[in-house]
Amino acid sequence: MAFTFAAFCYIVALVLSAVLIFFAIFHIIAFDELKTDYKNPIDQCSSLNPLVLPEYVLHISFTLLFLFALQFGSFLWNLPLVVYHIRRYMHRPVMSCPGLYDPTTIMNAEELNRAQKEGWIKLGFYLISFFYYLYSMIYVLVSS
Repeated sequence: MAFTFAAFCYIVALVLSAVLIFFAIFHIIAFDELKTDYKNPIDQCSSLNPLVLPEYVLHISFTLLFLFALQFGSFLWNLPLVVYHIRRYMHRPVMSCPGLYDPTTIMNAEELNRAQKEGWIKLGFYLISFFYYLYSMIYVLVSS
């Protein structure tokens, strides 16, 4: 039972995916509050926008760790979401601060439904990834 770089990558990915699960849950709750008018769009966007870049950086960082550790299955599993994140950020609305959510368009029903659906899909992806990383970490630790 040796501690390899691949095992380290899976441990890091396991911890960071737990953080990303909390980010996804926060996004889902925030959009639900916005949909039911508990919060106004300006406050909601000011609380959501600072979390966008940390989410993207965390996800890209452990995806690159998988590439450096030659764990191509895990790298290819994460690659579509990384490409989506980059594409989504490149096509974001013009704003003065970093983020994705514009208070003037977030109350549009189509935009709100898309953001909620995106949150649920990301939550599912991060949950599946969490258990995959847990299994892979144990497998790498036991097999080496």
